[in-house]
Amino acid sequence: MNFELNRVNIADIEADIEVIFVINNRRKHRFVQDRKLLKQAGFSGAQDESCLLVEKKRLYVGADSLKGTALRRSAASAMKALRGKRYQSIKVATYTDKGNSYSIRAMVEGFILGGYRFETYKSKKNSKKITYISISLDEYHKIDVDIEQASLEVHQAQVIAEATNFTRDIVNTAPEDCYPAVMASIAESMAKSTGLGCTVLKTKALKKEKMDALLAVGRASVHSPCVIHLAHRPKHTKFKVTLVGKGLTYDSGGLSLKPAEYMVTMKSDKSGASAVIGIMKAVAELDLPIEVHGFIGAVENMIGGNAYKPDDILKAKNGKTIEVRNTDAEGRLVLADVLCYAQQEITADYIFDFATLTGASVVAVGHYTSSVMGHNKKVQKMVVNAADKAGELATALDFNSYLKKTIKSEIADVCNIANVRYGGAITAGLFLSEFIDKRHKKRWAHIDIAGPAFVEHEWGENPYGASGAGVRLMLKLFEELISKHNDR
Repeated sequence: MNFELNRVNIADIEADIEVIFVINNRRKHRFVQDRKLLKQAGFSGAQDESCLLVEKKRLYVGADSLKGTALRRSAASAMKALRGKRYQSIKVATYTDKGNSYSIRAMVEGFILGGYRFETYKSKKNSKKITYISISLDEYHKIDVDIEQASLEVHQAQVIAEATNFTRDIVNTAPEDCYPAVMASIAESMAKSTGLGCTVLKTKALKKEKMDALLAVGRASVHSPCVIHLAHRPKHTKFKVTLVGKGLTYDSGGLSLKPAEYMVTMKSDKSGASAVIGIMKAVAELDLPIEVHGFIGAVENMIGGNAYKPDDILKAKNGKTIEVRNTDAEGRLVLADVLCYAQQEITADYIFDFATLTGASVVAVGHYTSSVMGHNKKVQKMVVNAADKAGELATALDFNSYLKKTIKSEIADVCNIANVRYGGAITAGLFLSEFIDKRHKKRWAHIDIAGPAFVEHEWGENPYGASGAGVRLMLKLFEELISKHNDR
C-alpha cells in the first residue's frame, strides 16, 4: 500500500473514493457534505459505523474522538467497508488532536492493519484492493501541519503496521508449513534483509547449553527444536533490551493431550515468538538507537513413545529441577531455558517475554487483553501505558506469596503447574520468575498474550485470526523509553 502526502485541499485531489471521518457525531463539519443523505441512511456516526454513498464517491465512518485509538479503528473500518469493492485509490483529509501528528500515524496504521487479509491458502485471491492512499494536509480544524513531521509519522506507521502484518502471517501459517526449522529460516531471511545478526542453536548446541527442559518438550516431534537469537546492535546505544518469545509451532498438549476442539488454532501458540520476530524487523527498519536482542524457543509439542511424561523431573539450564504434572504446561518449560540462556548472553536494562501462555489469562481478562506480570510495578505500568497508546489492551496482574506456594514441589525445586485450580495466569508467571536471575528481577515483565493473539472473529483493527499482539505495544514502549533517555 502506497501513501502520499499532499499540500493541496482535499477537494482538489483525484481518487476513486473519499473517506470522511465523522468525529463525535459532528455532522455539521465542513468535511461532511451529505448530511441529508446520511440522515436518510440512518447513519448515527457511532464508532466504526460506516455509510458508503456510491454515487457521491464518499465513505463516511464514525469515530468517537480524535484520539489515536479511535482514528486507528475507524481507518480499519473504512478498509473493511471497501473490501471487495472496485476501488483502488483513496483520498482522505488530515485529522489531528489539537495538532498532535501522532493521529496521522494511527490513521495510517489503521488503513494498513484493516486492509490485511491472510489468503495464502485461498485458491482464488482477492484482486480488488486499495493500493494507493493520498492524504491531504487539509486538517480537520484548519491547523497547519508540518509536512516533514507528517512524513515521519507516515513512515513509522508503515514500518510498524507492516511488521504487525508480517507477524500475523507467521502466526496464521499452518503447522505443516511452519515448524521450528521454518521459523528459523524466516528469522534468518528477515535478518539478512534488514541487517540484523542472527544465530540459530540446534540440538547439539542446545544439549551443550543444558537446555534439557526445552529439549524434553520437543523430543517426541519429528521436527527438532531450536533457539533463535536476533540482534540489533547500533554503534551508539542508549540502553539494552532483551525480548524472549514462546514459539510452540504446534501444541497438541503432549501426553496430557488436549481435547480435539482445543487443538484447533494451536498454530497460534507461536504468537510470542512471531511477535519477537516482527518487533525485531521494525527495530531494524527504524534503526532505533537501542540495542535489542530477540530470543526465540521454537519447539513442537507432540506425542510418541519418547514423549516426556507427567511425573518426569526435568533440569532447567539454571540447574533448577522441575516436576512435570502436566505436559500441556509446556510453554513455561521452553521459556525457562530460553530466559536463562538470554540472561547468560546479555545483561539487559529491560527483559520482556511474550507468550500465549495460559487460558487462565483469557478467563481473567478476556479475549482482547494481555496480562502483564513481574516484580516491578513501575515496569508493569510502563507496559500497560504503552499498550494503551499503541491501541492494544493490557492490564497488570499482581504476584503474591500465597500463589507462589502453590507451585512448590515435594520432590523437585518447582512444579510446572499449581496445586490449585484458580490464578493460573499468575502461577505461570511465578513459575517463570524462578528462572529470572537477581540482576534482572526488577527489570523483567512477563506478557501473556493468550487472549488477543488469535481471535476467531474481527475486532477493532484486527482480522479473523492472528492480531500481531505485542508488536505495536513494544515499539511504542521503545519510543517512550528513547524519549525519556533523550530528555535526561
